[in-house]
Order: sequence, then structure tokens, then C-alpha cells
Amino acid sequence: MAGRSSFLRAFLDALRAVISDKGVVMLLVGAPVLYGFFYPWFYGQEVVQRVPVAVVQQDGSGLARQVLRFAEASPRIAVALVTGDEGEAQQALLRGEIMGYALLPADMKRDVVRSQNVVVPVYANGAYPLAAKQVQYGFAEAVGTVSAGIELRRLRAGGQSSLQAASSRSPINLQMDALFNPTEGYGSFVVVAVAVLILQQTLLMGGALLVGTWRERGEAAAPPHVWLARLLALCALGWLSGLYYFGWIFVWHDFPRGGNPLGAVLLLAVFVPAVAGLAALLGWWLGNRERAMQMLLFTSIPLAFLAGFSWPAEALPTLLQWLRWLSPSTAAIQASLRLNQLGAPVDAALFQLTVLLALALAAWLAILWVGRSKDKD
Repeated sequence: MAGRSSFLRAFLDALRAVISDKGVVMLLVGAPVLYGFFYPWFYGQEVVQRVPVAVVQQDGSGLARQVLRFAEASPRIAVALVTGDEGEAQQALLRGEIMGYALLPADMKRDVVRSQNVVVPVYANGAYPLAAKQVQYGFAEAVGTVSAGIELRRLRAGGQSSLQAASSRSPINLQMDALFNPTEGYGSFVVVAVAVLILQQTLLMGGALLVGTWRERGEAAAPPHVWLARLLALCALGWLSGLYYFGWIFVWHDFPRGGNPLGAVLLLAVFVPAVAGLAALLGWWLGNRERAMQMLLFTSIPLAFLAGFSWPAEALPTLLQWLRWLSPSTAAIQASLRLNQLGAPVDAALFQLTVLLALALAAWLAILWVGRSKDKD
């Protein structure tokens, strides 16, 4: 009973230390809440629409006007300029007034009537990949629709019925569906992965800040049961933040989620202790309140690239391919995408979960060992 009372007292003391420290509260409580609201907000539209474009119409036929009408009807692009001078479209592109243009070449209809291949060049601003993609897709759909109509009319003129012509033109119908990102949106791609990194960085900085403060005051050294209570207090806040993201933020923004809820809970069960243990070790090693922020503030972007969701891990140097597993976010992001978004069984993320469990055990054993020694500057 005395042991339980002492453990509970240490747990409550750790929570009181968090609440009484404004900096730690902002990192462990405020930052996850604010990031949950504001970070996904920038990607709220998911896909870019109505990108301003130009049509260089060097052919004055009805066929060219039909392509123009289909381009104007596309939700991907918005025709802001129609001209016969390609130089004018290029200048508008350089000024940033449009993001791309399509060139309808002279004698386009004549070549179509002669059954010759016609190339419609599409130029887009490659500095903005998302907008350039919409420019290319928008014009491709407009030209492709007109091309399909021409081919169907040609087949009917050859004696085929409408059904025969449709079957001859497309004997196998292809329907493309994005299974785990139905909107093909950028937010659904990036936020669900970066959210795990946000959980890590806020808990890592907040925990290191707290332990660094104890080191400065000479209060860090403690018996193992006190350190266990401190670590569990950090884990409790981390688990709440994880459930907040997985259970509400993803639902609120309608991101892909809930593929394997029990697997996602299991992931949080091993991911948060791994981060809490590393935070305590980092705070002990630095022994200073501010240094944790100074060291960790600029590591988020490198860790995002090392995680392997936005940049192929195989393209990294061999040394980084091994070192990246020392960060819990690497295994956690890969496991989260499998369990929470793809709905894979736990077996599919067993390696990542094992890595997180090993990191947690190593960090906890290390802080229990160093934390028992006399606190020296």
C-alpha cells in the first residue's frame, strides 16, 4: 500500500509539474490542439481547382472552338486568356497571370479530316507541381473528349452502330479509383503522416523541457518507481494527444482513417512510451531547459524526409537508411499508414511495432539507470 501511494504521489507530482510550467503545458497540451486545428486548414481544399490558363487558338475551325468549350467546362482549369499569339500566352505565363496554356495548331481540323495525327502541346509552370498537374489533366480531358467524339463518328461513318463503335474504340473499359485517398488530395496524403511527427516533436520537446528543468533545480535524480511515474505521466498526455488526432481530427477533416482501429491503438501504446523515454533521456543529457527547444526545433523537416512517405527511403544514403530507425517517427509513420489508413492487419506492421517497443524498452531502462545516480552538473 505504501509503494502504491508513493507511486501515485509521484505520478500526480509529475502532472502538477507539467501544469505549473507554462512552457511545458504549451508544448504538451496547447501545441497538439493548435496544430490539429491549423495545420490541416492549409490543405482544406485537398485539390487545386480552377487554375487560370490560356488557349492559343491558331486554328479558327469549329473543332478548335469545341476544344475551347470543353476546356472552359473543366473544373480543373479556368480559361483566362484566348489568343492567337503564342508569345502573348508566354508573357502571361511569365507574369504569373496564368499557370499554363494549350496550343491548338494551325490546320488542326484539316489534319483530323485527313486522318493524320494531331499533337496539341500543353505547357505548364513546373515551379508549382500541383497546379501544373491540373493544367495538364484539364487540357488532356478536354482534348481527349473531343478526340473520342471524332473517333466514334468516324467508326459510325464506316458502317458500325453506336454500340459497335463504342466497343471498337474502347474494348476494355478502364476505371481508376484511388483506394486509400479517394479525393487524391494533398491533405489526405501529407497530414495523416505528418500528424505522427507532430505528436512526436511536441512530446519530445515538452518532456525534455520538463526533465531539463528538474536537472537545473537538482530534482531529477529519483528512485526507479518515481521515474516510472514520471514517464507514465508523460505517456498519459501523449496518449490523449494521439487519440485526439486519430479519433477526432482525422474524422473532422475527413481524412482516410479507421482502417484498423485496434491496430492504431496498439501503435499508440508503443509509440508514445518510446518518445517519452527519449524525451527524458534528452532532457537529462542536456541538463538545460532551453537547449531541447534549440536542438529539436529544426529537426522536423529532416525527420519527415527520413520517414519514407514523401521521399523514397531507398534513395537515401545507406547510413541514413539505418540511422533513421533511431527516431520513433520513422516506424510510427509507416505503421500508422498501414494500420490507420490502409486497414492492414497487425502482422503487416509487426516490424515497425517491434522497433518502437525496442526503442521504448531501451530508453526506459537507460533513464531508470542514469536517473538513480547523483544529479551532477
